[in-house]
Amino acid sequence: MSLFRKKNIEQMIASVEGSALKKALGPLDLTFLGIGAIIGTGIFVLTGTGAAQAGPALMISFAIAAVACALAGLAYAEFASTIPVAGSIYTYSYATLGELAAWIIGWDLMLEYGLATSAVSVGWSGYLQSLLAGFGLNLPVALTAAPGTVNGAVTFFNLPAFLVMMVITTLLSVGVRESTRVNNAMVAIKVAVVLVVIAVGAFHVQPGNWQPFMTHGWNGVFGAAAVMFFAFIGFDSVSSAAEEVKNAKRDLPIGIIASLAVCAVLYVAVAAVVTGIVPSAQFSGVSHPVSYALQVAGQNWVAGLIDLGAVLGMLTVILVMSYGQTRIIFAMSRDGLLPRKLSTVHPRFSTPFLTTWLVGIFFGFVGALVPLDVLAELINIGTLAAFSMVSIAVLIMRRTHPALPRAFRCPGVPYVPIFAVAACVFLMVNLQWITWVAFLAWLAIGMVVYFGYSRRRSLLAQPSR
Repeated sequence: MSLFRKKNIEQMIASVEGSALKKALGPLDLTFLGIGAIIGTGIFVLTGTGAAQAGPALMISFAIAAVACALAGLAYAEFASTIPVAGSIYTYSYATLGELAAWIIGWDLMLEYGLATSAVSVGWSGYLQSLLAGFGLNLPVALTAAPGTVNGAVTFFNLPAFLVMMVITTLLSVGVRESTRVNNAMVAIKVAVVLVVIAVGAFHVQPGNWQPFMTHGWNGVFGAAAVMFFAFIGFDSVSSAAEEVKNAKRDLPIGIIASLAVCAVLYVAVAAVVTGIVPSAQFSGVSHPVSYALQVAGQNWVAGLIDLGAVLGMLTVILVMSYGQTRIIFAMSRDGLLPRKLSTVHPRFSTPFLTTWLVGIFFGFVGALVPLDVLAELINIGTLAAFSMVSIAVLIMRRTHPALPRAFRCPGVPYVPIFAVAACVFLMVNLQWITWVAFLAWLAIGMVVYFGYSRRRSLLAQPSR
């Protein structure tokens, strides 16, 4: 039964009062945090991949992915307002499903967030190189991409991807308030860039490019939706900030729902514009599809603006996802499931300093050495599993803690959580089989770590601690 031991929700909520993390965030910070995590590689890079796969029906793919995220987002909002504790779905699972489930989802999230930062660093590198090329500057080819990713060229290491990870890690290690200010400024810039793309591109749309609408049928639409799901990853990282929010019960649901709604509208609009300007088949192999579409439209000044906006904007995705990952590890370490050193808070900066640097360096090397398409699918399956888990956990908490005060209640229970699970499982089925193999291998490693180390060292296994 020790595999299903649970943390006491009331004690968890009470323990937040003595948290060493600084409470510095408000609702606008959280909304910008969510937008900062969502708008990035998904719209600036993977739009081309999705257009090649689904054609103009990429708009539907984005809508399907958004609905799946929204269903899970409502469950996240209920948990975040009820249990405002660092750790996101890991913490929620620990209180409702038990320790083993919490470990599995925490282990899963460690990989999800880490690979997300790596994937975005690769997309950021591509846009930076496009921007520099506009000024006649080019890096040595060997240092521009992961090994074997550029046809006809020898590449060893993606240096820009690694360096940007180091810059973000430095920023995160010195404080959440400072990181948030930088994030808010860059989010404002990239949202403005996306609005410019929609406003200018709309005048160059040729409706004929939307025919045929589903170039590869529904299989292409669903396959693209499974990949485009990556574009919405990030709103869940808002809940990781729970212990650093001034009024968590009110502000966390606002941040989660508002950021997801804004980004869903922007994504569908951008998909409509770029597929209306360029025939979808032409996006195959294009690493900067949005700026490419504006170049085809003859709006080179906008294309250059997009490259600049992408370079600045994707920095916020790396920042927020790295932030979410370090808080997951912080929570697991504080519970004894990972080494205690990982939850040590820096006396001056009030951040998990060691954890921030360890994950920054490790996933910096991952981004420099692993291709983007491999990273994107691995992230998706982990996130879909997490979203399924949080939806199940809401149903369980409604039965086990019906009287627990909830500042926000997920509507339509049990139907909304059930639909969320069904949507996530459906998208998981549409991922490639090699993605499943890699995912199950990571979970197998996690089981070895749990039974070999974490189970005996858990604080719930040692009440005196």
